[in-house]
Amino acid sequence: MSSRLAKLYSDTVFGKPKLVMVILFLLMSFFAYQVQNFRLDASADSLLLEDDPDLEYSRSINTRYGIRESVTIAYTPEGDLFDRSELNRLGELLEELLLIDRVESVDSILNVPVFEDTPLTGISENYLTLTNEDIDLVSAREEITSSPVFRNAVISPDGKTAGVLVSFAIDDTARTLLARRTELRSLQRTGEIGGDQLSELQNIEADYAVHSVLAADRQHENITAVRETLERYRDGAQIYLGGAPMIADDLVTFVQSDLSNFSSAVVLLIIFALGLIFRKIRWVALPLACCVVAGTIMVGVLGLMDWRVTVVSSNFISLLLIITISLTVHLTVRYRELRATRHFSNHDKLLQHSVLSMFRPCLYTALTTAVAFGSLIVSGILPIITFGWMMMMGVATALIVTFTLFPAVMSSINKDETEYSPNLKFNLTSALANFTEKMRGKILVLYFLVLLFSLIGLGQLRVENSFIDYFRESTEIFQGMSLFDDKLGGTLSFDVVVDLAADEEAFDDGFGDDFGGGFDDGFDDNDDAYWFTAPKMDQVKAIHQYLDNDPQTGKVLSFGAVIELAEILNGNQAIDGLLWAVLYNRIPETLKETVVNPFISIDENQLRFNVRVIESADDLNRNELLQRIETGIEQEFGFEDEQVELTGILVMYNNVLQSLFQSQILTLGVVMFAIMLMFLVLFRSLKIAFICIIPNAIAAAFVLGIMGWLGIPLDIMTITIAAISVGIGVDNTIHYMHRFKREFPRFGNYRDTMFFCHNSIGRAMYFTSMTIIAGFSILALSNFIPTIVFGLLTSLAMLVALIGSLTLLPQLLITFKPLGVESAELQ
Repeated sequence: MSSRLAKLYSDTVFGKPKLVMVILFLLMSFFAYQVQNFRLDASADSLLLEDDPDLEYSRSINTRYGIRESVTIAYTPEGDLFDRSELNRLGELLEELLLIDRVESVDSILNVPVFEDTPLTGISENYLTLTNEDIDLVSAREEITSSPVFRNAVISPDGKTAGVLVSFAIDDTARTLLARRTELRSLQRTGEIGGDQLSELQNIEADYAVHSVLAADRQHENITAVRETLERYRDGAQIYLGGAPMIADDLVTFVQSDLSNFSSAVVLLIIFALGLIFRKIRWVALPLACCVVAGTIMVGVLGLMDWRVTVVSSNFISLLLIITISLTVHLTVRYRELRATRHFSNHDKLLQHSVLSMFRPCLYTALTTAVAFGSLIVSGILPIITFGWMMMMGVATALIVTFTLFPAVMSSINKDETEYSPNLKFNLTSALANFTEKMRGKILVLYFLVLLFSLIGLGQLRVENSFIDYFRESTEIFQGMSLFDDKLGGTLSFDVVVDLAADEEAFDDGFGDDFGGGFDDGFDDNDDAYWFTAPKMDQVKAIHQYLDNDPQTGKVLSFGAVIELAEILNGNQAIDGLLWAVLYNRIPETLKETVVNPFISIDENQLRFNVRVIESADDLNRNELLQRIETGIEQEFGFEDEQVELTGILVMYNNVLQSLFQSQILTLGVVMFAIMLMFLVLFRSLKIAFICIIPNAIAAAFVLGIMGWLGIPLDIMTITIAAISVGIGVDNTIHYMHRFKREFPRFGNYRDTMFFCHNSIGRAMYFTSMTIIAGFSILALSNFIPTIVFGLLTSLAMLVALIGSLTLLPQLLITFKPLGVESAELQ
């Protein structure tokens, strides 16, 4: 800090501490008011690549086929499902679900058609259902459970579990805003957008942000209402809820629970750790006060800017606690160290000296930590980019709050009269110094083996994960998804969209042209009926069977299943084009809305196949499955590449997963390069910069290697751990190197300097790291697997970084002597 800036800072913080505290209090009060706008977001947008074209394509497909957001219910009564009393009870449940706001339809075994002996040409609006009292329930069970349309969709193959599809009303406002936003963003990307259009885009972005909050709240209310309704029917039945909206809602619930429960638990554990280390109320209260102020300001900033916390950034509060605690503990240890060694110095001078002497290393540790988080911005994955920006702001907030509140409070309260021993020796850090002294060059060999172990583990790192793996086996969501996989063909799905080739011939009814004028074929001039030709239907059926036969797919919903059912009703005989045209005109509109419109777009000459995936399958590899499906359909049926598209939430999430390897390499490369530059600026030595980067590179490689060895996949949560481990671990390196460089001229000996630094700055590093490790280890008690993994791997990263800074770093300094020769060598 320059002399003029240091004087201004000292005059303000040490000279007017009450004014500083009042300003901080006012700032905290203002941002505390904005906390009410703080929100979580677990929508599809929050887990996807920024500007992913598949997202826009998926929305257009959903609009074209009228696809609504929906949840699925698995209903397994204790009695016989096809007993009339059980069916009546299921009917009562469905009626209650229909009363929920924005529930547009409820489909189940109660409203599917039961044809019995009805011939294909006899299908009409007056088809039977299970609600008809005189229907034969035994034969109806046999028909529905064997139906290619309804088996594994609304009924399990064993006939014991009913599937209920609850569809919500389409959000027309959101679709209109998204459609216009897509148009304007496309113009913006091509540089064709005008001034008025740019202003319109900004307004639409703002309107959509507001609407999405309302829509999320409304969806949560809908899911809650569905759950409350189901709760009233659990007596006598096993009921599970599934579907993407439910998973998104549960993710928010889990994250909210972890934010509230574990943030409090981390704080309590930190209080215990600080109390155990410092044994003085002020040294516990001061760090916590800094954490409260920094945390309140940051949460308020996020609320004010409408930056929503996602699953990826859900641990930002815990990380902010880490950074703030780290800064305050370093100030605390430095002050106590000066108190112990300078008994006759004035309290104010000691405080001022300790704060000013620690400002530079703390500034550089904050900058390097911010750079580490800033590297996430280049990932190209929207939630990770947002997380990077959040943490950069959080680091800056922690630094400012710590170096204003800590000295202001310390200047205002009574002097600490505790007598501190001038003997700075600390057993654990001294033991590491002795270990380094004893091992000498063997330390380098040991870390080379650690690096080799890590690199082998890195080679086993994979990109794959499923939503079911995010939850413990004891949770209801895990059990529900497992049941859907076992009995109802899976929960989550993707769409296969096929553009058919243009028809080369018009429909031929086989009657010739002599019957042209005045002949009534019964089609009422409905040209859509002529789309259903026999060759086309054969192709639809073949594609459906190809998808259904894949061992890793679950239930396939498409018009192909309708074709199979129609052939069964036609006495297992093929259906020609003329009969298909007749059937299209005769099929009841209620059935057409269910079995035709969601899967066929006549205007676009396009087919849609909805393919469910067994999430709980041990051998599931999304990317391999999707590539196999797309390539297989193209090769098997002779389609061009542009005729077959895969879309849906699983496809877009797979895009994110496949980008993670490149993103991981890119972010780590950026952070290592940026930190190298920071080391060069701070220490003004390329040799020191290289030495300092080595322990942090090994720590990052070790964490990723452990993930590879343990089979922990790289996903949108774990990709941040390496950058975090470098960003936080580099703090120890900077503090140690800064102190080592300052003390070396006094000792003139690398080993003596090492022992001194281990028992001075090493103490602060140890106290900080162990407090953080203890706080993060408690996250292992969460029900949310990503939180558990994050907590344990972050703790491991902190431990490895600490040990590396207290063993490998000093041995590298002793071996390569970057500060010059020792005094004894000069004599």
